[in-house]
Amino acid sequence: MTALSGRDLLSLNDLSPQEVRELLELATQLKSQKLKLRCEKVLGLLFSKASTRTRVSFTVAMYQLGGQVIDLNPNVTQVSRGEPVQDTARVLDRYLDILAIRTFAQEELETFANYARVPVINALTDLEHPCQVLADLLTIQECFGDLSGLTLTYVGDGNNVANSLLLGCALVGMNVRIAIPNGYEPNSVVVEQARAISAGKTEILITNDAKAAAKGVNVLYTDVWASMGQEEEASNRLPIFQPYQINDALLGLADKQAIVLHCLPAHRGEEITEEVIEGSQSKVWDQAENRLHVQKALLASLLGAK
Repeated sequence: MTALSGRDLLSLNDLSPQEVRELLELATQLKSQKLKLRCEKVLGLLFSKASTRTRVSFTVAMYQLGGQVIDLNPNVTQVSRGEPVQDTARVLDRYLDILAIRTFAQEELETFANYARVPVINALTDLEHPCQVLADLLTIQECFGDLSGLTLTYVGDGNNVANSLLLGCALVGMNVRIAIPNGYEPNSVVVEQARAISAGKTEILITNDAKAAAKGVNVLYTDVWASMGQEEEASNRLPIFQPYQINDALLGLADKQAIVLHCLPAHRGEEITEEVIEGSQSKVWDQAENRLHVQKALLASLLGAK
């Protein structure tokens, strides 16, 4: 078990390299059922954004640990009527054992964590998506074994997934290349955090050249070109992002044993083609399944399950 009991996970930067590797090992053991843990606690899900994989995987993970889940839909709570975040946080702290929050602003998440004594998990903000990237790392580890020295190229929008990939890859000793159009770069503070973690031991490249970034890599990764809350911009982005589509030509530049990842939902024909996402090198469905296993490992660690 990792020494995370009682802590928050607001960013991958909250974890050490050793803690990431221990979480991945715990997830592997739970997935294989070599280890079974029990934790009769209550998880609250406070989601202000739509969710399929995150909501379902957290719910199933908590049930499989022997706990319970309360879905705190903001539309049917006082949050939707303007109750201050700090008031909601202090009340939920009295009822729940742990809280997963999916919201827009990272600052709102941090306010919850400041006022709640129970562990708070970032289930997605506009800045980061740490649980997704833990599942990504587990998937890559299953395919290649040791993560150290592998190279991942992310093509598309410099969004929350790109930010968390920068941190996650740096933590496990992977090279990471982010290929994006001008003006859509990942968060500059996160880039510097990743460089500090890497300390020059791994490659961290931000480039506009998708083809050069894809050459010889082990993992090609993409996400939608317009994230939640940016839907009105989607049609304007299409011509800008077209050179960053993962298709047979781009995949052909990667290593022959390369895998393809997408955090879903996917817009087939936009950021990824039907042929690639359904092709033999796609590990998208394993990646989606692994959300369950890493989140079970995270819940077990934060709650001190036995």
